[in-house]
Amino acid sequence: MPLRLIFMGTPDFSVPTLLELVAHGHEIVAVYTRAPKPAGRGMKLQPTPVEQEARRLGIPVLTPATLKTSEALAEFRAHNADAAVVVAYGMILPQAILDAPRYGCFNLHASLLPRWRGAAPINRAIMAGDAESGVMVMKMDVGLDTGDVAMAERLPITDAMTAADLHDALAPLGADLMVRAMGGLERGGLQLTKQSEDGVTYAAKIEKAEARIDWKRPAREVLRHIHGLSPFPGAWCEIAGDGEPARIKVLRCEPAKGSGTSGEVLDDNLTIACAEGAIRILELQREGKARMKAADFLRGTPLKAGARLS
Repeated sequence: MPLRLIFMGTPDFSVPTLLELVAHGHEIVAVYTRAPKPAGRGMKLQPTPVEQEARRLGIPVLTPATLKTSEALAEFRAHNADAAVVVAYGMILPQAILDAPRYGCFNLHASLLPRWRGAAPINRAIMAGDAESGVMVMKMDVGLDTGDVAMAERLPITDAMTAADLHDALAPLGADLMVRAMGGLERGGLQLTKQSEDGVTYAAKIEKAEARIDWKRPAREVLRHIHGLSPFPGAWCEIAGDGEPARIKVLRCEPAKGSGTSGEVLDDNLTIACAEGAIRILELQREGKARMKAADFLRGTPLKAGARLS
């Protein structure tokens, strides 16, 4: 029999899992997501991607400000769900909520636990130079991503991958994994394994203060820093010019040959020297402008060899 599921998610990353669960015949009795927020020029209330998709599918949507009240718990229990599926919901689930569904709550996490527990696993894996990432389904407990793991899928991280690229690769991989996990739960064959106590790391939320590019680091570290923050919040640097320095976000780059003083422009193709080696900027964005290819940027802002980025 298909499962009665509560789905809890908020951003684009969550949407493929919701769609796959519906496509495989599970009954989504309610969708929980974050409340709409003002966005855009008119600052109109913008529903989350999950809410938009749920309403298109005709699924009831709830946006509680908290799950810690007796009213919220009673409403959650009233769905009589077999399980809850949680994908980047963005709100802490108290023990009473975790215990409410018949089989518990299952989270899709975008890392190879116990590595990168926490808020920004995709960004941190790239920034740390990890060779691989992946997705895991775990049965939730009250700890921070400490629950027992049911299933996992791995994915190599290349130096060419940005956070957006890895996000877009992991979202459908995770959707397929969660569908398989719910199939196992439905058949009574889902096996759970405790997480190792070795190799625990935490993926702290990205702070704006860490987005500035440090050209005094080796080229591969600079490249991974740039790609781990692309497109948001975007790693940035400044170009000296007439008056105030101009800030640019670097969104994509590649390894390049060359050496020089850290931050020095080495040629007419935006090759920049690092402490060891160099990178070539491929895509960037000026403040208040759209992202663009390096060649288009250089047509409007020529940067000759010897110029400096800081």
